[in-house]
This record gives sequence, C-alpha cells and structure tokens, in this order.
Amino acid sequence: MHTIRPDSPETALAVSVKPRIIKKYPNRRLYDTDTSAYITLSEVKSLVMDAENFVVIDAKSGDDLTRSILLQIILEEETAGVPLFTEQILANIIRFYGHAMQGFVGAYLEKNMQVFMEMQQKVGTQPPGMSSEAWTQLVSLQGPAMQNMMGAYLEQSKSAFAQVQEQMQRSSEQMLSAMGFKRPG
Repeated sequence: MHTIRPDSPETALAVSVKPRIIKKYPNRRLYDTDTSAYITLSEVKSLVMDAENFVVIDAKSGDDLTRSILLQIILEEETAGVPLFTEQILANIIRFYGHAMQGFVGAYLEKNMQVFMEMQQKVGTQPPGMSSEAWTQLVSLQGPAMQNMMGAYLEQSKSAFAQVQEQMQRSSEQMLSAMGFKRPG
C-alpha cells in the first residue's frame, strides 16, 4: 500500500486535481463552495480562462451541469460581440448529432482544438513590459504565417481523416466478410 505524506509533492498534486465545486440552485444562482459566495456566469468564465479545475452540479439532484454552463458561456460570447462560429459551422455541427460519425467528430474537433492551443502556446504570450498595443501589432503581423501554418495543418488533417476513413472501410469489409456477407459488386 502506498502512503502519501501530507507534505509530499503527490499530496499537492492530489489536492490540485480535486475540482472546485460550483452548485447551481433552482433560482438559477451559482454558489462557489470554495469561496462560500454566489458567483456570476462571468466569474465562471474567469475560472475557465484561468484554467481552474471545476465542476458545476445541480444543488438539488446532484447532476453534473458543467457542460450546460460552458455552453451557456459560449452562447453569451457568441451573441455579445464578434462570434467565433459562423452559421455554416454551427449548421454542420448540428448535422452530426445522431449521425454515425458523431463520436468521431467530437474527438476530431477536440484534437484539433488541442493542436491549435499548442500552436498558440508556441507563438507565445505577451512578454512582460510590452504594451498590449505593441503585442497586438506583433501578433497581427504573424497572421499570414499562422494562416500558412493552419493551411498546412488542415491538409495534414484532411489526409489523416481520409486514411482513417479508408481503414474503417477496410475493417468493416473484413468484419462483414468474416460474418459471411459479401460486398455488392
């Protein structure tokens, strides 16, 4: 049996992994159990921006409402200013609900977002002492380079998707053949 000492690095990790609990009450208010105070959706957004580990639960039923709250934040952001998603993107996402590829699309989007976040980290964050205006100008100069990098990435992604699709088709044909079904020819 492995024992963790209170002062060990493992304890600090275990403590940091435990999510912050936000309770949602029937009156639609959100209660942060860490601060023992009601918080707004904007403050929940700040938790997301700060990469805080949290979960939103229904105070009455105990159901996990985290996804619902995150979607609500996205909805507010989409209606508040310059939207991130075009109508075409939203329509395409909706079309995949109930589709056989729904699970694959979710995983595909998640992986693409993860790669994009890694690319963003490589570009870097604003250096200390540099003004926001100067940083914005510098980043805007990198726009064409980012577009080229994203274009190359999208071509690789398209190729990988085609390979996965071909592999799935071969696997399906093999499975059906093993069950005695033949491909119509």
